[in-house]
Amino acid sequence: MTASTLRQAIADMPAALREGEVVACNGLVIEATGPDARLGEACELVSRHGGTPALAQVVGFRDGKVLLMPYGSIDGLRPGDRLRATGGSLRIPVGPALLGRVIDAFGQPIDGKGPLAASAHYEVHRAPIEPLRRRDDDQVLETGVRVIDTLVTMGKGQRLGVFAGSGVGKSTLLGMVARHVRADVTVIGLIGERGREVGDFVSHALGPEGLRRAVVVAATSDQPALVRAHATHAVHAIAEYFRDQGADVMLMVDSVTRFAMAQREIGLAAGEPPTSRGYPPSVFNSLPRLVERGGALKSSGSVSCIYSVLVEGDDMNEPVADHMRALLDGHIVLSRDLAHRGQLPAVDALQSISRWIGRLATPDEERLASQARALLATFEASRDLIDMGAWQRGANPQLDRAVDCVPGLLEIFRQSPRDSHGRQAGLHALARIVGEVAA
Repeated sequence: MTASTLRQAIADMPAALREGEVVACNGLVIEATGPDARLGEACELVSRHGGTPALAQVVGFRDGKVLLMPYGSIDGLRPGDRLRATGGSLRIPVGPALLGRVIDAFGQPIDGKGPLAASAHYEVHRAPIEPLRRRDDDQVLETGVRVIDTLVTMGKGQRLGVFAGSGVGKSTLLGMVARHVRADVTVIGLIGERGREVGDFVSHALGPEGLRRAVVVAATSDQPALVRAHATHAVHAIAEYFRDQGADVMLMVDSVTRFAMAQREIGLAAGEPPTSRGYPPSVFNSLPRLVERGGALKSSGSVSCIYSVLVEGDDMNEPVADHMRALLDGHIVLSRDLAHRGQLPAVDALQSISRWIGRLATPDEERLASQARALLATFEASRDLIDMGAWQRGANPQLDRAVDCVPGLLEIFRQSPRDSHGRQAGLHALARIVGEVAA
């Protein structure tokens, strides 16, 4: 340890200890008398019988007692064990050394590649970007996924949601974007995933070429709710670090629904009243604070965000999905019917929209995307008629054109996970299909 590091460690030490005592443990919540900790502050649980202190976070107060939730196992906890306030919330190690690594919610490597050399530490819970510090960006961010780049065009600093039920291809689509996106750094949060899926995503969906310029933060479904929520904030802090270095960052969280479920567990355990589908009010307060951390800064880089939203029972109007649609700058909807027909990625172009396309695309490009959507809408409206063989050419010229055009459009939008396509090439292919049929 160098002299400067030692001086900093001494400066960070508290001048006085603030301690309390554990008096009860009810399910996920620990009750303690004291210390005078603030909401969100990290505390250490110190057993009277020795051992490594366990970390917990203050989540509320009740009848003069402090309510805490642990970050890990508290087996062996007893009444009378000491509680020590640390003076702040947890921080995450950041730095260029994180690139190409897979870490846990606390910044510890879980990929077996050795320890990390952090260049700084960032507070996990940081304030959203102030409105007037945001850059009014009109730069297209190419994702490498043709259907997104042509019909749901994304810009630097934009925040999109991927809405789908289970098993429709959210993780595969996110892996495609992570591998091919034209960003400097990709930060990926795998929140509440099964342990096997984390390995599959890193090895197959992301691949070695995608991992080289990516940071993956994993908090699996078996970990406590507080750890899953903490990991979601941690990936935002890591993205903010690279943004502050001037980089254009692609941040992906899979899934924000599991973050909301973790917040629900925390809120209900702390005594909040349940509201819509059991979600307490704090969930709908935490989502905008999370989403508003993305964006482009006037004096620095940008954080472009893609949040996957797991819609329960394919209900696109369930509370979290409905709330996220109102917060985001656009949404990509995956269709189970399209997936069953072999159309992958199964992006439903008629339900997907980018609120930035008007300032990102040229008038000609926007007109081309509108024409493609109109043809798809005409075809879908008459699909039953076509399938029954009741369609006759000449009865409806617009439908005739759609029947001729849509197979070519779907072929353009069909894409292998390992293939990357430029946006201009996709627009030229659209123009060729629409133009040929019009002629």
